[in-house]
Amino acid sequence: MLNALEVFTTVVVGLMVGVEFSVAFVINRILDALPEDSGQLGRAHGGRMLGALMPFWYIGSLVLSAVWAVAGRHSPGAGLVVIAAALLILSVIMSVLLLVPINNRGKTWTPENRPADWKEQMNRWDRYHYVRVAVIIAAFTLLVTALT
Repeated sequence: MLNALEVFTTVVVGLMVGVEFSVAFVINRILDALPEDSGQLGRAHGGRMLGALMPFWYIGSLVLSAVWAVAGRHSPGAGLVVIAAALLILSVIMSVLLLVPINNRGKTWTPENRPADWKEQMNRWDRYHYVRVAVIIAAFTLLVTALT
């Protein structure tokens, strides 16, 4: 049973890393290259869509990692799982304090109502997101290492 939990947790966190990496280094670059207001509209739609899904994914990944840490506390690699869970806690805190407030504003913007500094706010979100991606990649790497 522990093996199934380990594999499932690793896959769930790995998929989250893939989505967030794609947002950071593929999707947002594509949106930024679109003409006129298309990129901003795309970011607003992405903010609504992923903003509804990601809280469950982040919290679910954290809960799975915590359950793995407790259930496998006597297994080799348990310390790595604890550190991974701590990194996932950090990613949730970063999300709530830094990224969600910007996303909540950005997902309501249209070309008619967006603030003058909307690009600056999106660039700030991107910078915070890069750090968050690095944090969840580190957590994923620790989980994979603990699994092997």
